[in-house]
Order: sequence, then structure tokens, then C-alpha cells
Amino acid sequence: MGSPLFHLITIIIIIIFFTMSVTSSKLNNYEHHQEEPTQFFTRCLTQSGVHNFSAHSNANNESSLYYHLLNFSIQNLRFSGNSSLPKPTVIVFPETKEQLAKTVVCARGSSLEIRVRCGGHSYEGSSSVAVDGGSFVVIDMMRLDHVSVDVDAGRAWVEAGATLGQTYSAIAEASPVLGFSAGSCPTVGTGGHISGGGFGLLSRKYGLAADNVVDAVLVTTDGELWNREAMGEDVFWAIRGGGGGVWGIVYAWNVQLSSVPETVTSFIVSRPGTMKQVSDLVDKWQNVAPKLNDDFYLSSFVGAGLPERKNKPAGLSATFKGFYLGPKNKALFVINESFPELKIVENDCKETSWIESVLFFSGLGTGSSVSDLKNRYLQDKLYYKAKSDYIRNPIPRLGLTTALEILEKQPKGYIILDPYGGAMQTISSDSIPFPHRKGNLFTIQYLVEWTETDTNKSNEYLAWIRGFHSSMTAYVSRDPRSAYVNYMDLDLGSMNWIKTRVDDDAVEKGREWGEKYFGKNYDRLVKAKTEIDRDNVFRHQQSIPPMSMENTNESSSRMSEMESVGNGICQSNSNMKELK
Repeated sequence: MGSPLFHLITIIIIIIFFTMSVTSSKLNNYEHHQEEPTQFFTRCLTQSGVHNFSAHSNANNESSLYYHLLNFSIQNLRFSGNSSLPKPTVIVFPETKEQLAKTVVCARGSSLEIRVRCGGHSYEGSSSVAVDGGSFVVIDMMRLDHVSVDVDAGRAWVEAGATLGQTYSAIAEASPVLGFSAGSCPTVGTGGHISGGGFGLLSRKYGLAADNVVDAVLVTTDGELWNREAMGEDVFWAIRGGGGGVWGIVYAWNVQLSSVPETVTSFIVSRPGTMKQVSDLVDKWQNVAPKLNDDFYLSSFVGAGLPERKNKPAGLSATFKGFYLGPKNKALFVINESFPELKIVENDCKETSWIESVLFFSGLGTGSSVSDLKNRYLQDKLYYKAKSDYIRNPIPRLGLTTALEILEKQPKGYIILDPYGGAMQTISSDSIPFPHRKGNLFTIQYLVEWTETDTNKSNEYLAWIRGFHSSMTAYVSRDPRSAYVNYMDLDLGSMNWIKTRVDDDAVEKGREWGEKYFGKNYDRLVKAKTEIDRDNVFRHQQSIPPMSMENTNESSSRMSEMESVGNGICQSNSNMKELK
């Protein structure tokens, strides 16, 4: 017989072995019955009749179909599939609104994060990447790109996957005297563009793209399809300018079209010169362009390496892009009376139809035709970083000199000055979430672009544009220093939703950038987010956060008190909607 110690050790070993066996059996049983999130998601898609998707393979073969589909709509190469950034586990291409709704339900059921991509032009890659560490899927809207125009009503239903080029083409094919107020880049998706506002050549006349939305169909977190009436006015207000990828997925927009004449006039002229000469022109521009008749749009590009000066002596120049809703004789009269220093002559001007002017300003290469506007693939992709500012008072000479000195040192950088005024001045700052209206003279968009051969200098270019932006602090809007949400800039602040819970007072964290983009409209956006997506299913690094449960209860309590008082005063108004 062995010693007591031997028996004790034997019993302990048996217990440990038994425990390990039971644990192993439980784990095997769990693995047998539980699926990895991506497997659950793809199985759910297949069972729901959604077959058009591509899953990421561990093989990491960059020539695979998955990488082709991932990179196809990534317009900023800083976020391409070739980078070290996290990749979506699956890319889905819904082909109907029903498939879109089912995809949302499957993604939510699998606990995978959702990124929504329409044209892929997010300046910070928010439609294609998730950098907070969570597994995610990309729902790509490119198959949902139909545009239906009702000429008699002067409206169009535009699926959110349609590009601006596809939208403009469909409108022009239906009528030569109808247009739509939105941006100039034809490969930009309407889903994201309109969600952030959407400024373009017709905006001084007709407002932003989002100002012209009269209805929409939104896919909710539960996969329901809601129109304007179903979603309610608070949410309908929020989706028109409150930023994309936040509220659900807009399946389609119903937009009001705008009248355009049969003949419009366009010009692009380059004006090189000394620093003083360029400064004189830009100074004149900032005092003229915002005050022109709203039929006239005149922007300015300033830099030391602008494309109009390609194969010409290097140096500072300003390019002026003019667009007028009418014939060139009237355009010449207006511009030469208000801005004679620009010296525009008849040969500079081009009379065309509205859709041909869209092609003229599209940036497509020489020899392109109107039909090329429908091509959603951007040929000349670059690496780039952008920032933005709003100008409420003319920039003094010292500020202009500061900007030109910085631009002169970096030919890969430039600025775009877009004039406001006109309708942008008269539409209320709270009519939609986009607040930059009365008092804003123009926007500055700062850009620096580079190619594959210069990727080793990426940090240098990022430092340059950040330094440029900082140097302009004294000359731009303040309290807050405003920015345009469609020119997303993560330097303004960002949220890591894996580390930050809604209960951690994410609303105050989001205020860092939220008030820069939306001003006083930020708090109303938070309320709309809490109403439509309190679980924060749709999110990205700069999305609008919902209120925490505690803050929601406090808000509801205050509202109840207000309603009690209101009911005592307005008992007869029984149809009044509950205060949100």
C-alpha cells in the first residue's frame, strides 16, 4: 500500500484530469454549435438570398477578386487595400432594397461593425476601413445606382449608390432644362455627398444638394424601410447634412430638380505671377465672388504646382473657374464689370448645355465625352490629405502673404476657395444640420496630394498641411473654428468605439468635432441619433453619438415637465407631436 501522500497526489491528478476533460468537452461542444461572426454573417446572407459578396481570405493575395472589389471604390490611396490598415471581413453588394435591409439584419445579428460605401470618396477612409480594432463589413451600394426622373414634377428618385455623374446624366437625358445642385466630381456617390450637405456650382443659386431633398427611404437598424413620414421630421432633418454612415443606410433620395437655361457659360483661366500679383488677384476675388449675382459662380485655386501650369515655368499661380447661367455676352459683362483685373475675354468662355458644363468642370481628361460621366471608376487616384476652414471676414494682406509663402514651398499642396453668398446666405442655418450660412464669405479647402513614388514622404506632407492649417488660425472662423463634414478631418478629434462606451459621456467627446461641423445643430443631431439608433449600430470615428441611458432619462424627465406645463396651456392642440 502506498503512503497517504501518494494517494492524495493521485486523487488531485484524477480531479485535474477530469476537470480538463469536462472543460475540453464543453469547448468542443461550444465550437460545434457556435459560429465565428463572419461565418454566421455569410451563412445569413446566403439564406436571405443575398449572394453578391466577397469574403476576405487569410491568403492575403492582393491580386484576388476581394482586393479588386475593395480597392475599386477607395479613392484616397492612403486607405487602399494595399495598406496595413484592417480589412473588412466581407464586402457585400446588395442589388435591391430588400437585399440591403437583409444585409443590415445579418450584420447586426453577427455583431460585426458596418461601414457603408457609396462612391468611396470619404477623405479619411471611413466608408472602407475601421481602425478601432473591431471586425467589420463593408456594404457597397454601387449596384443600387438607378435614377428615375419625373420631368413633370421636377423631381427625381436617386438610389444612394448612384454617382453624381450618373445622376446628372439621367437628368439631362430626361430634360435639357433641368439640373441638380451638387458637387462637380462625377465619381462621388450621392449617398455620402448629400448626407453631408453637398456644395457645387449651382449652390449659390439653389442651395446645397441636401437643401433640395424632399423625401428619402432609410434602412433602419432593424432592417425596416422608412420614408419621411415613417422616420419623422427630426430624423429626416438629421439625414440631410448630418453626415453619412450614422443614421441607418439611405437607400434612395427624392430630390427637387432645378431649372437651368439651354445655354450656360464656363471658363477656366490660369493667372501666374509674382507673390504680390497673385495676392492682388486673390484679394480682389474674396471681395467680389461672394457678392456676385447668384447666377454666377467663381472659384479660385491657388498653389505653386497647379495642373493648368503643367509643362510651364514653376511658380505661384491662381486658377479661376467661372460658371454662369446664361450666354457668354452676359457673363462677360458681369465679370468684367465686377472683376476687370481678371481680364476675361470672349475666347476664354465656352457656351454649352448644362450637362456639357458638368463635363467641362469634371476633371476628366481631354477627349472625354458626356457619356464618360457615367463611369464610376476614378482613373487617376492619388494619396491625399485635406482640411477646411470658413471665412467670415476678408483675409488681410498679411494672411494672404502667409498662405502664399507656405504654398510656394510645397508644389504638391494647394487651396480651393469656394464662394458662398446668394442662396447660401439666405437659407437658415438650422433648416438642415449644415450650419454654415449667413455671414460666411467662402470656404478654404487645403489639399496636399502625392503618388506612389512619394509614399516615403507621407509624414512630411501630413506635417506640411497641418502646419499650414495652424498658420491660418488668426484669419478664419473661431468659437468654434468651423469645418465642412464632407471634408472629413480626423485631426479635429475621433472616437474609438471599442474603448469608448456610450455611457462614458461620448456626447461630450463628440462635441470636439461635432460643433466644428454642425455648430449649434450638434445637440439636435444627438437627439435624432438617440431616437433612430440608440444602440449606435451605425458609427465611425466621427459619427454622432447617442445619449447615454442616464442622460436620456434626464432629458425625458425635463421634457415631461415641459409637456405637463404645455398641456395645461394648449389642451386643445391634441394633434401636436410629442416634444423630442
